[in-house]
Amino acid sequence: MSRPITIFTGQWADLPFDEVCRKASGWGYDGLEIACWGDHLDVHKAANDPGYVAGKKQTLEKYGLRCWAISNHLAGQSVGDRYDERSDTFAPPALHGKPEEIRNWAVDEMNETARAAKAMGCKVVAGFMGSPVWHAFYSFPPTTEEMIEAAFDKILKLWTPIFDEFDRCGVRFGLEVHPTEIAYDLYTAQRLLDKFKNRSTLGFNFDPSHLVWQGVQPNLFIREFRDRIYHVHMKDVAVTLDGKAGILGSHLPFGDLRRGWNFRSLGHGDVDFEKIIRELNDIGYDGPLSVEWEDNGMEREFGAQEALQFVRRINFSPSTIAFDKEMKK
Repeated sequence: MSRPITIFTGQWADLPFDEVCRKASGWGYDGLEIACWGDHLDVHKAANDPGYVAGKKQTLEKYGLRCWAISNHLAGQSVGDRYDERSDTFAPPALHGKPEEIRNWAVDEMNETARAAKAMGCKVVAGFMGSPVWHAFYSFPPTTEEMIEAAFDKILKLWTPIFDEFDRCGVRFGLEVHPTEIAYDLYTAQRLLDKFKNRSTLGFNFDPSHLVWQGVQPNLFIREFRDRIYHVHMKDVAVTLDGKAGILGSHLPFGDLRRGWNFRSLGHGDVDFEKIIRELNDIGYDGPLSVEWEDNGMEREFGAQEALQFVRRINFSPSTIAFDKEMKK
């Protein structure tokens, strides 16, 4: 299949951009989904300095790589989140402990991200939107319908001006449907689209790993939102319920083998990627398949290389003939 295979640099932001490019090229990736943190992409410089963008493109070209999408999950999360001290880690140190200043920073970052994507020649930004109501996902103490509706209204108010800037830049936003987001499963995703009156700016960065451990079938998510799959993450997860642990994680860190589920390198979990590829073929998705590599039980460079080979094997094309019709000739 002609779909390019990229790797998301978010889990590699501890390395310089040039080094990530060199490694990804050496492993055989077609390109990068560039994270807007570390030194990988400064959205303010990219939005306002053509020389900075030219330098990034030259580095990509040097290693035979391309970029179809950029991602800004951390700032996006800070736009719509209900503040707690964990949010400080995403914002500049001078803003720590200042919720409204963090939110204002995040809104500015996302506007600049749209401009940066345009400057980089990317039509999609993947990321998070945050949620004012995720803390109340379990309905005790009682979570009223009024609270939930108010949270969706707040997301609409906060993100509408940002999406206006995305429209001016000719860039779409792909929300990664994910726990802690305003949309974390199929029904909340539909509610979010309804709230924005099906605005075409907003679609999804499809990531099956966050659906599987919740019990949602990822291929059905693609089928339901066939015209809103703007970007695709290839990421696996293993559900390992053993009678002791549950799906809420038991306050155990990622990678702890006692957890009820953990992210896994591609092919080592429970995601049925063949079903996903068949659904992507059916909707005509020809964008990148972007490996988001997360597995605390595996050395990451080994995993990144193995994951690429896995995606190459599974990235088959749809049929160009109907075999039953051919039999009648």
